[in-house]
Amino acid sequence: MTFADLGLSEELLKAVAEAGYTEPTAIQAEAIPPVLMMKDILGIAQTGTGKTAGFVLPMIDILASGRRRARMPRSLILEPTRELAAQVAENFEKYGKYHDLKMTLLIGGVQMGDQVKALDEGVDVLIATPGRLMDLFERGKIMLNGCELLVIDEADRMLDMGFIPDIEFICSKLPETRQTMLFSATMPPPIEKLGKTFLDNPKRIEVSRAASTNKDITAFKIPVPNRKKRETLRWLLQNDHVETAIIFANRKTTVRELNKSLQSYGFSSGEIHGDMDQTSRIRELERFKAGDVNILVASDVAARGLDVKGVSHVFNYDTPWHPDDYVHRIGRTGRAGAKGRAFTFVSDEDGEAIANVEKLTKTKIKVFGKEDVRVELVDPAKDRKKPSGKSDSDASADKPAEGAKKKPARSRKAKSDEPRDADHAPAEQNDAEHEAEAPKAKRERAPRRAKPSDEPKRESKPRSNRRRDQDDEPVPAGEWNGPKPGFLDVGFKG
Repeated sequence: MTFADLGLSEELLKAVAEAGYTEPTAIQAEAIPPVLMMKDILGIAQTGTGKTAGFVLPMIDILASGRRRARMPRSLILEPTRELAAQVAENFEKYGKYHDLKMTLLIGGVQMGDQVKALDEGVDVLIATPGRLMDLFERGKIMLNGCELLVIDEADRMLDMGFIPDIEFICSKLPETRQTMLFSATMPPPIEKLGKTFLDNPKRIEVSRAASTNKDITAFKIPVPNRKKRETLRWLLQNDHVETAIIFANRKTTVRELNKSLQSYGFSSGEIHGDMDQTSRIRELERFKAGDVNILVASDVAARGLDVKGVSHVFNYDTPWHPDDYVHRIGRTGRAGAKGRAFTFVSDEDGEAIANVEKLTKTKIKVFGKEDVRVELVDPAKDRKKPSGKSDSDASADKPAEGAKKKPARSRKAKSDEPRDADHAPAEQNDAEHEAEAPKAKRERAPRRAKPSDEPKRESKPRSNRRRDQDDEPVPAGEWNGPKPGFLDVGFKG
């Protein structure tokens, strides 16, 4: 099936082809024809399945005829976050370039004056977050009685953020005769009730089981104490062939501290969280998309709608408090048919949270190191051609003896830095000490040896490295052939 089979206009097909798409995804193939027939839609789809284009494309054709009026948008798309709203706006700009449609973004964190001016000139498509829309409505700057088409996107996230009362109020101000589409990755009872209240005999489209995870994502959980999380994360970033990665944390303070720590260890990382203004958030996202940084540390503000091609890994530095968030976090990788890997760090107090995740997804998450560790190993032939680009695990797959010789040098560095991370002092202090001491390592080596507290540690480390050097037994093809970190020996209690 092609997009031409779905009944889209020639101008729209031209824009889609120029964007590089030839075949629709499952939800696009099922949703576009009934939307063009003006039917209500209840869509359940995983993140990363092309859901956004599933309603943007037919909306462009539907709105191609008709005229806009001041302060009376012809269609309304509600999004839970600024990032999601901006992503939908990008889709309209990309696919609607051959149509005379005016689109306005109504989000917080930016000046209200330009938004009001755009509304006064009339808009065909209004993309809004509930908070800013309610603000302008209460000020009398917008009227909703001319809205012919409503889209409620990421409805389950709206529920989590407490926007359902606002959505109910907004729907009460819309014309009764309208087309409504509701999309959600999960379908909890309040969302089912919302659909029954505001949708008229909708067509239910379910391209995957609600709350299921993407089959292209290989997911692992790692039992690790809180004080060992940073060390474990650094080991994975260095040894798991990470190209680009998003690291999710539950708290904004954790995001800031973790990003600072990674930068102090030489990683190219950025951060995004709710305390940043909109300009800063957009700038960080653009840096990540452009490849200026290959690691993005984020709070759940980026868990939905962040569509970046080629994200190879997702790390849940904290097990998510809400099991639904797990589905959306790991959905940032394995998009559009690509393969991805997801790691969730599980400390002792996260036992209930990870159990809720497994209950929701109806999937037992594998423990890293106990089962299949690498889906596919890097081709050793390619490694020989590019010796400078090898990671430790690649080198050991190519020449075990050389990998064993090189590893102690790295492990000495990692372990010499470990006490600063494992220390019980605040994270900012640990990272500041590391940054201050790193450039002076050679100059301070002599006085540090004189300290009796440091000597035993420096003597004990080479012994463990020599033991590792002796472990040169051949490894069967397809098995993990890199260094085995100590955290794999930690098991779950009970």
